[in-house]
Amino acid sequence: MNDTVETTAAETYEPRLRTHFMQEVVPRLMERFGLDNPLAVPRLEKIVLNMGVGEAVSDQTAMADAVQTLRAISGQQPVVTLARQSVAGFHLRQGMAVGCKVTIRGTRMYEFLDRLMSIALPRVRDFRGLSPDAFDGTGNYSLGVEEVAVFPELDLDKLKRIYGMDVTIVTTASVDQEALELLTLLGMPFRQ
Repeated sequence: MNDTVETTAAETYEPRLRTHFMQEVVPRLMERFGLDNPLAVPRLEKIVLNMGVGEAVSDQTAMADAVQTLRAISGQQPVVTLARQSVAGFHLRQGMAVGCKVTIRGTRMYEFLDRLMSIALPRVRDFRGLSPDAFDGTGNYSLGVEEVAVFPELDLDKLKRIYGMDVTIVTTASVDQEALELLTLLGMPFRQ
C-alpha cells in the first residue's frame, strides 16, 4: 500500500486574483507605503453580500427565491436575517424574515471578487466606474448592485424576481487611502 498522499486539483488550486495579489500587489504596496514586512500589507479579509427582501413580509416564496439566488452567486448557504423591531407602517413584526446575507472568505472570496470585477460590473447598463468615495473611514468599501441578473451563474429564465444586492468588501487597511490603493491594484474599476 502506498503511504504517499495524493493531492487533488481542488487542493492545489490557487485563484487567479490571489496569485496576482501575492506576486504583484504586495510588492507594490510595500514600496508605496514603505513597509518592510509583507504581512503588514493591507489585504482582503472578507466580502459580505446582503440582500434585503421587503416583499417577503407579504409573500413567503420571495425569501426562498432570494436565498436560492444568493446561494447561486456566492456558492455558500445564506443566512436569513430577521427584523429587530416591529414597524406598523410596513406591517412588519419583530422576528419576521426580511433579508438574507452571506460572508465569503478565502478562495471563494477571491473568486467572487474576480467575477464581480471582470464579468458582472461590465455587464451593468451605463456603467462608468465605481465611486472612490464609498469607503467607511476604516478601509471597508461598499457598493450596490441594482440587478443580480448581471451575474453569469444565474439562469435568467428561472429567476422569478430581480433583486438588488449590497456588497461590502472588508479589508485589513486602517485608513481609506490604503484600501483604495489595494482595490485599485487588484483591478477594481474606480471612476477617475
